[in-house]
Formats: sequence, structure tokens, C-alpha cells
Amino acid sequence: MTCEVIVDVQPKKIAIALTEDKRLVEYQEEELQARFNVGNIYYARVRKLMPGLNACFVNVGHERDAFLHYQDLGPQFNSFTKYLKQVSSDKKNLFPISKASIQPEMPKEGSVQNTLQLGQELLVQIVKEPISTKGPRLTCEITFPGRFLVLVPFTDKVHVSSKIKSSAERARLKQLIQQIKPKNFGVIVRTVAEGKRVAELDSELMILLKRWEDAITRAQKAKELPTLCYEETSRTVALLRDLFNPTYQNIYINDARIYDEVRDYVKIIAPEMIEIVKLYKGKLPIFDNYDVTRQIKTSFGKTVSYKHGAYLIIEHTEALHVVDVNSGNRAKNADGQEANALEVNLGAADELARQLRLRDMGGIIVVDFIDMNVAEDRQKLYERMVENMKRDRARHNILPLSKFGLMQITRQRVRPVMEVRVDETCPTCMGKGTIKSSFLFTDVLEEKISKLTGELGIRNFVLHVHPYVAAYINQGLISIKRRWQMKYGFGVRVMPNQRLAFLQYEFYSADGEEIDMRDEDEMSHTHSSPLNKEAGSE
Repeated sequence: MTCEVIVDVQPKKIAIALTEDKRLVEYQEEELQARFNVGNIYYARVRKLMPGLNACFVNVGHERDAFLHYQDLGPQFNSFTKYLKQVSSDKKNLFPISKASIQPEMPKEGSVQNTLQLGQELLVQIVKEPISTKGPRLTCEITFPGRFLVLVPFTDKVHVSSKIKSSAERARLKQLIQQIKPKNFGVIVRTVAEGKRVAELDSELMILLKRWEDAITRAQKAKELPTLCYEETSRTVALLRDLFNPTYQNIYINDARIYDEVRDYVKIIAPEMIEIVKLYKGKLPIFDNYDVTRQIKTSFGKTVSYKHGAYLIIEHTEALHVVDVNSGNRAKNADGQEANALEVNLGAADELARQLRLRDMGGIIVVDFIDMNVAEDRQKLYERMVENMKRDRARHNILPLSKFGLMQITRQRVRPVMEVRVDETCPTCMGKGTIKSSFLFTDVLEEKISKLTGELGIRNFVLHVHPYVAAYINQGLISIKRRWQMKYGFGVRVMPNQRLAFLQYEFYSADGEEIDMRDEDEMSHTHSSPLNKEAGSE
């Protein structure tokens, strides 16, 4: 299987696509100014105790207070609390964790009102982003994940991933980590550490220890709460850390800064694979070049088609996701209705496993498959779904088909489901239903070009338009583009962009900055979506 990562850095957002054999299987996007919350560590204060929920609300600087349950305080909470008091008492010299005394573990059946006080200062880590009306979910069991290891303060235990089957290798790794880890730190050995040399593991352990020291130093010197003590690595690096494996063929990035960041990270974790990180310098938008834009357009939305006319209908609610499987207009199988139902359902299982990863759907998923009467066929469908979900990193549980033909799936949810709008509001009529003649569109573009070169003095720029419009502008020996270049200079370039609607256009300077050439009427109707910015929007 060929795995590739394509990173599209735009002025206001970054989008990351993971493809397997050129097929899109994971997609993430986020605003550049938005912080990646999961994994962030805060020194914060308890704002409200909720004895009925056996939990409390903590102010971490979000619009809504974060939720911390008693069971998420962790067994080593008493040790953490005492150490934080020792650290806070001296703002100049950091009390070493190696000298900290390990306190008795917290009882599992305790109560929050007997453990915490209003206004108490805590070191907390976000484990779930805000979802809908709920604030972030917190834990006091602080961890620092790396490529091979996860560092856990205030426990001396070493755990080895159960996915490492060799007992000799498990014993080797456990003994090795016991020898190199510092006092009062526990370590979880991840699956990818199998077969790694001590130098590689020790190098990463030092990096994780430095992150701990930086975080606790920020907590020590905090002047006001909440204080961000540790911020998760960038979305690109975080995704690579969890996904990176030797099967990666290429990582394409269209931004020099992110390229350097990823290259530095790969140099640390897998120096022999540093050459797979490549800076994309092509003229076409990077997602267009690698066929990601088309797959996004066809993979998101309420209806998703797959084999031979069959399709899924996916509905999202507050509590769960509902998926309906339909055979559509496909021809019936020559072997009868049962064989036809099995074929459609197996195809649906393949597509659904991809959709769960692609949209990052979490919580409860209920799937209504086409009814099958043969128990053996129902078992085949269940086994197919289990096999497909093995590549999913999120924790999940799958139940066999119920007597009503429903399959229930639970999947770990740490951030909101990925929603990408694929329907487009017309950027020229703004939903009114009438537009100027498309034959006049090139005249509109020429007016903009004239203003750019004449009034604004910008001679070198790129005009992004829909591929059909680009083909029309470029056609013929003396094309419209050639006439523009003869009239306004050869700095005028035209680029097809699949992301744009038919009569949508965007201007970019030579250094890639967008030039806003909207009229006042266009400005008043601007409507943006994750994949479809309006004409000339910034």
C-alpha cells in the first residue's frame, strides 16, 4: 500500500490529506490562528464544584469552562498536588521532581468535594476539544507523547504496548527503559518502538523530559491563571507523529516554513526517510495536482456514492450519527436478492470505514444495512467491518448486526466531526437566481486586470479561475490571455483552480498573497465555506 501525505497551507488555514493508494482516507483542516487544543497543558484554577456529577469545572481560558471528573484526577493526583505547592513556593529555583515524594494513590471511589477546593490551582491537560455546547474535557494524568515513547510523571511503572507480541522483545524494551528513565517518571512504550536501538529511545526520552521541564517552569513562573504551560506541536507534526510509518512514500508540502518544520521532525524520528519530505513548487494548487479536491467534493455531504450506483446517506445529530445503506439503481445480482444485498452491504462496509476516518466521526454510529436473511452473510459483514476498522487509530467497538439489521459502532471522539460543505452558494448571483451574461465575464476580468496594472501598479500576478474558464481564456493561437499580455504585460498569468465555482475568480501577487479585487456589491454578499471562498475573499 502506498501512503502519501499532502499538506495545503493557505493564507488563513492549513489542510492535511492522507491518501492510501491515491485514495483519500483522512482529512483534517484548521484555521492557522486556531490553537490545536488536544494535548495542551494548562496551569488553571477550579471555578465550580459539582458534587452531583462528582466533577468540577475549570477555567482554562475557553469560552466555556472545561469539565474535569473525579476519575480523571488520576491515581497520582496527591503527588502532583504536593509537588505543585513545592514548585509554587519558590519562583527562582525549580524543585527537582527526582526529590519529590510519591504520595499514596487516590481512592477510586472518592468524591470531588472532599478532594478539591474552590479556587484550587491544578495542572490539567485537554483530552477532548469543545464539542457543540460542551466545553473541553480535562485530565490531571499528564502525558507527553512522542514517536516511540509516552512520558508519564509521578509513576515508576514501564508499560509496553500489547501489540508487541514477542515476549523477548517486550522484556528487552522494558529492561532497557527501566535503565534509562529518570526517577519518578513512568514510560509507555509504543508499538513502533519494536526493534529500536537504545540510542534512539534515549534521544526521544531526553526530548520528552525537556518538554516536561519547560511546562513545569512555566507553571512555576505563572503570574496569572490560566497559563498555557505546554502547547501541542503543530497539526501537521502531530498527525505525522501518530501516523508515521515506513510505508510512507512521500510527504508533499506547499509552504517552506511548514516544510522545514516537518523535515526537522522527520530528521529526529526517522533520519533515513528525510528525503520523502518534499516541497511542492508546481503551478497548479497542490490538492488539484494530487486529485484531492475532487475526492473531497465527492466524499463529503449527506449522500456518498460508492460501487455500481449504491450510496450511503449520513446524518449527524447531537448524540449520534445515523447511516442508511441504499442499493440505488444498481442492477440486481444474477444469484438473487440475498447475494445482491450481501454485495451492497460489503461495499458499504468498505466505504463506511473510510468515512469514519475521513470525517473523524465519533461517539455512537448506527448503521442500517440492507436486510439479509442468511446468518452466515450477516457474520461475513460483521467480520468485514472489523477487518476494515483495524487501520483506524481511534479506539472503537463494533457490535454484530441486531435482529433489526442495525450495526452499532462506538468510536473515540476527541474533537468535533469533520464537516466540509460541498454545496456552493453561487458567488455571482448570491442565491438570487439571476447573473450577468457569462460572455461578459472576461470583460469583468479585464476591468480588474486594467485596474491592477494601471491604478495599483501591480504588473506580476496570477488570476485563479475555474478550469473551464481557464480553458476558454487560453484557447486559440491569439487567445484572450495572449491579448491581455500584449496589452498589460507578460506578468499576467492564468491558473485553473478546481476549488473555485464557475464564475468565481481570485487574484494573487507573485509572492502568493491574495489581492482583494471585489466590488462593493460583492463585498456585501460575501459568504465563505471551508472549501469555497467567495470571489476575491481574503
